Amino acid sequence: MSEKKQTNSIILALVAFTAVVGISGLIGYMTIPQEEDIIQGEIEVSEYRVSCKLPGRIVKINVKEGDYVHKGDTLAIIEVPEVNAQQQAATATEGAANALSDLANAGTRREAIESAYQIYEQSLAAKELALNTYNRMQRLFDEGVMSAQKRDEAYAAFQIAEAQSKAAQLQYELAKSGAREEEKRAAKKQAEAAKGAVNVVKSLLRETVQIATEDGEVTSIYPKVGELVGMGSPIMSISMNNDMWANFNVKEDKLKDFQMGKTIKVYIQALDKDIDMKIYSLKDQGSFAVWKATKTTGQYDIKTFCLKARPCKNEPMLRAGMTAVIR
Repeated sequence: MSEKKQTNSIILALVAFTAVVGISGLIGYMTIPQEEDIIQGEIEVSEYRVSCKLPGRIVKINVKEGDYVHKGDTLAIIEVPEVNAQQQAATATEGAANALSDLANAGTRREAIESAYQIYEQSLAAKELALNTYNRMQRLFDEGVMSAQKRDEAYAAFQIAEAQSKAAQLQYELAKSGAREEEKRAAKKQAEAAKGAVNVVKSLLRETVQIATEDGEVTSIYPKVGELVGMGSPIMSISMNNDMWANFNVKEDKLKDFQMGKTIKVYIQALDKDIDMKIYSLKDQGSFAVWKATKTTGQYDIKTFCLKARPCKNEPMLRAGMTAVIR
């Protein structure tokens, strides 16, 4: 009987202990405040890189890291000797082509026309003299005084003088009429091609002067003055501080509190202040960012979404990389 009582006492003690532990755990769960999930993100900013289309040497950098630049500002200058040589050659070619085109369109100069006319007049006189000489030789031959050989020589001289007169006449006519239309068109096309070559070289020279394409802050400068840079090598990076946003990774069971267009409070740790931001993007992060259930029943896999929000007003001190926490 005493053993039975002892067993009952042990059972009652175990039940009481279990009940005390369970009640204590319940009370602790209900009284200890539950830690809320912290949604932490990071500030990001749009930026662009300034790169050269040509290989060359950095001869001047007009800015330093941290400077604010405006669209159109000259950032750096690159020296490309090959392009300078091409410019000189193209300019010389253009000058020669333009001169030929002008000459073809302007026609033959007055001095050249007068000279061709004088040669033509002289050839006519020589032709007339040769004809008279031949006629005299022919009469003498008919009279039996002159040999046939002398007459034939006189006739050959006349034929030569006649041919020279025709050539001089043609030269004179060409001088008066100037270049033919096809020659003028060819000279014009040659001048246009030379001008096109000069424009190509000028466009290459513009690439040696690096210009800011948008307003922003110089965040990084890669080469130093005197260093060689390859084609397409970055020279500097510029952040466009007027295009900033915060990236947050949010579990989908929390998305009910974040709708598109909603304004949220975001704490910026580096500035120790809250700023207002408006949600403008919600995007599924994909299967690689899934929170897997830790229990076999009663829970589901939860996806992660990328939430993006922009500041509602300009924040001059806000910078890329700063920690942002949703309040």
